[in-house]
Amino acid sequence: MIKKFIRKILGVKDAPDHHEPEILGPEQHGIDPRMVSSNAIRVTSSLQEAGFEAFVVGGAVRDLLLGVKPKDFDIATNATPEQVKRLFRRAFIIGRRFQIVHVMFGQDLLEVTTFRGTTLDNAPKDEHGRVLRDNTFGSQAEDAERRDFTINAMYYNPATQQVLDYHGGMRDMRARLLRIIGQPEARYREDPVRMLRVVRFAAKLKFEIEPTTAAPIAVMAPLINNVPAARVFDEMLKLLMSGSALACLLQLRKAGLHHGLLPLLDVVLEQPLGFKFVTLALESTDRRIASGKTVSPGFLFASLLWHQVLEKWNAYQAAGEMVIPALHLAADEVLESQTEKLALQRKIGSDMRDIWAMQPRFERRNGKNPYKLLEHLRFRAGYDFLLLRCASGEIEQELGDWWTAFYEADEIVRAEMVSAVSSAGGAKRKKPPRRGQKHADEGDATGAASVEPDEEEPDFDEDLQGESNGTPAPKRRRRGPRRRRNGDEGGAPPSDTPVSE
Repeated sequence: MIKKFIRKILGVKDAPDHHEPEILGPEQHGIDPRMVSSNAIRVTSSLQEAGFEAFVVGGAVRDLLLGVKPKDFDIATNATPEQVKRLFRRAFIIGRRFQIVHVMFGQDLLEVTTFRGTTLDNAPKDEHGRVLRDNTFGSQAEDAERRDFTINAMYYNPATQQVLDYHGGMRDMRARLLRIIGQPEARYREDPVRMLRVVRFAAKLKFEIEPTTAAPIAVMAPLINNVPAARVFDEMLKLLMSGSALACLLQLRKAGLHHGLLPLLDVVLEQPLGFKFVTLALESTDRRIASGKTVSPGFLFASLLWHQVLEKWNAYQAAGEMVIPALHLAADEVLESQTEKLALQRKIGSDMRDIWAMQPRFERRNGKNPYKLLEHLRFRAGYDFLLLRCASGEIEQELGDWWTAFYEADEIVRAEMVSAVSSAGGAKRKKPPRRGQKHADEGDATGAASVEPDEEEPDFDEDLQGESNGTPAPKRRRRGPRRRRNGDEGGAPPSDTPVSE
């Protein structure tokens, strides 16, 4: 710092700290311009026409070089966030640590960042060296040095179809090698989330982690505990949605990074049923992502944490709790523990509870019980979860087969199936209650009153009250059948009522 200050006073210019980039033409990089988003071209063109530099950057360039159409396109420019915002009608400046601009075209969101400068020594940091705030702008060369991995530090100009490569990213791409830019220990200390990103990219791209890049991870893994839980959750979600979720989790475990994220993952993966269940869930997720289908984060985390819930559920029952209250106590304990680590959003936690709470209800196939469960807003997620339990060997396959047939059948066949179950004794497959324990259905937190195995639930509105607090809902007095109003969710008008009414 003193040397720089003296040189500035004397008017002596610093020698350039950054080498010139390697410029790769279309014949060298092989990017198909048709795979570039029209909105990304629109943003870069608008910035360039306004006199600024603008490039597609980061993971989008990496994917284009791999021949994969990117899901997101990030833009880097020398325009400031305020200058970017003035050029686009729907543009919003966000960010605390480093300001960026979100530019919207309908539902398409593009992230535009100003070239970042070298981190200043006086930038706010925590006691472990993690940078808290850094809004320093700089040149493109400085921006390239600030990026995490060499394969993410290339810049593509759609107008010239050239790629600028500052750190040998193309060489590492061809060698299928993941290398961090700069000194690994310092870069991990600046932002410990980079250790999770190393694992995610290595698993997703099937790249090897360069030895110097990998060496400090096991020792520095505890630094992730200092990262805000929301950031860790975002990174875990990206990892699970990467299309290589199982490979990512196994890589996390190998690198010793999983302890603060899913502390009991070792226990799950060492149990035959637990390992098979998690494997089936993540393989199913990877297949859905590969085929372009949506994936529910609630279902994912419900699957990962199920065997922790199952273990505690059994323990609570062994201690004398009834089945349903025991399940909710187990869910509460697991969610409390994981919320501290992963900042699970309330909506995701609610979805997880619903999926878990439905599992005992699949056992009740008599009377109106199956029809009521079929109308549940998250029935499909609960049903898919049931099939995973059957496939892993946790419960009998016959239960999953029955629900598959019931789900796909018409009303006549459904009635015959329910009648057959009722006449055969309904819930006879359930284990008999332990001494001093009431029937498992009593106190069901879904709001159902206690019923005998061959009886149906009373016909009342089922709003899942009580599922979130881990306590059984109070019993409701039986009453006669009520007439369902038109427009009730999942209900149909009575057969003798004209639809027009």
